[in-house]
Amino acid sequence: MKLTRNLPLIAEQSALLFIDVQNFSAHRNGAEFDGLTDSQFDEKHGWLFEQLETVIPNMQRLQAACRKADIEVMYTTIESLTLDGRDRSLDYKITGFNVAKGSWDGKVINAIEPQGDEMVLPKSSSSVFVSTHIDYVLRNLGVKQLVISGLLTDQCVESAIRDACDLGYLVTQVIDACATETQARQDNSLATIKGYCGQVTTQPAQPVHRSLVMTSAYSSFHCAVQRPSLSATSAAGSSDSTVVISVTVREPARKGSTSEPMVRSV
Repeated sequence: MKLTRNLPLIAEQSALLFIDVQNFSAHRNGAEFDGLTDSQFDEKHGWLFEQLETVIPNMQRLQAACRKADIEVMYTTIESLTLDGRDRSLDYKITGFNVAKGSWDGKVINAIEPQGDEMVLPKSSSSVFVSTHIDYVLRNLGVKQLVISGLLTDQCVESAIRDACDLGYLVTQVIDACATETQARQDNSLATIKGYCGQVTTQPAQPVHRSLVMTSAYSSFHCAVQRPSLSATSAAGSSDSTVVISVTVREPARKGSTSEPMVRSV
């Protein structure tokens, strides 16, 4: 049997992970930007925040789509286990990152805030797989496939993708729901990491190179994304703010039937 990354995405075996989409680094008032004048902020972080104007809505559609498909939605944020950050990695200490335990900076931004009992794992290193027990949690959940979105593309997102792959997960990176500080850094990261994961976007009308199939735990239907996209447009072509994955629902053919399964758009 030939091994491949091009496998269906099965809802009950999948999770969506948002990385570091938090007040510290994705909100103008975040502590990462303390002391910067507006001109300094624009020079250093302006491109990132311009991208977030479209990236965050893409994250919202992705989040809503996975919730609708009954896919586990999870978050990790930079946050120390202590107030003074004595537990954080040497790299974070050298960099000067300390998001104190329980602080506003450690919270997921309001635009994609967790609902209900969605899990948020605080981390004190670049990779969520190094300083949290996410691997243990994912295996307890039965997760084999991980969909990743977040910040920064070429840092913590890349670290998570590499470690997840090495630990035996199949990874899908939603590239227009990730961002970093410059276009060059974004492009370089996406080109470098593509050998480790499937790369999809939230936009429709792209060439078919991967089929994502989601089997809901509460439904016998299969939701097949015909393009490699998690889209805000339904399979029938109509815009719908609540149905944010472009899907068709394939009803199984009756036993003994030679006809193709009936396809309904949702």
